[in-house]
Amino acid sequence: MLPSIIVLGIAAILCAVLLTVASVFFSVKEDEKAKAIRECLPGANCGACGFSGCDGYAAALSQGKTDQTNLCVPGGDATAKSIADVLGVEAADVVEKVAYVACNGNCEGSRKFEYDGPKTCKAANMAFSGDRFCTFACLGYGDCMRVCPHDAICIEQGVAHVDPRKCVGCGICTRECPNHIIHLVNDTVRVVVKCSNHDKGAAVRKACVKGCIGCGKCEKNCPEDAIHVENNLAVIDYEKCIGCGKCKDGCPVHCIHEGNFICGAHFD
Repeated sequence: MLPSIIVLGIAAILCAVLLTVASVFFSVKEDEKAKAIRECLPGANCGACGFSGCDGYAAALSQGKTDQTNLCVPGGDATAKSIADVLGVEAADVVEKVAYVACNGNCEGSRKFEYDGPKTCKAANMAFSGDRFCTFACLGYGDCMRVCPHDAICIEQGVAHVDPRKCVGCGICTRECPNHIIHLVNDTVRVVVKCSNHDKGAAVRKACVKGCIGCGKCEKNCPEDAIHVENNLAVIDYEKCIGCGKCKDGCPVHCIHEGNFICGAHFD
């Protein structure tokens, strides 16, 4: 017994010595600046900054791969200022964003078939593009609602709705939606097209009476040439849009909505 104990003891001591040496020679020094920047970030790890989460953004700022201190949309101006203080630079304003669901329908009505699979949008979308007559519609099973870290999304009448008062613009919901009908826009936007259907007008009308039919009346009403029908769907150029709402007034199916994200007003 004694020789075995001695051998094991010597082996344990050797392992401890080897681990100690390895920790000294192979250790990676922690970037103190990146650590300080990381502590300024909210920890959403949403990727809205364009990097692989908060750690990636902190490392990029520390290593000089970017000098933009205002990329953390969920953190807002307060986070941008904290980062600027760490880097010793002037703080830049954050362009706050908010999500909206580009679907104008009421999907509690009839469906093209009875879906009996897992109650998720991704699963339903795999079965003939979902059980809605409109294949561009919100599927209403709440994938976006479940991933939202701020409880900003709810399902009403079978369609997802975003509460702009809670939304921080992280964009996680936009990536979760299998139909890609949730969009991020600046919170200064005043007019949105709440439809995603690219079918021709007659086909749209068969699927949804509130869908964009590509008639072009919004184009004619816009004084700034800021809205055009592209691939059978009205698209707003927010670089030109002044939020006058005249495109909404000319829409015969009322799929263009006007509101105020900053005030938390619903677009109607």
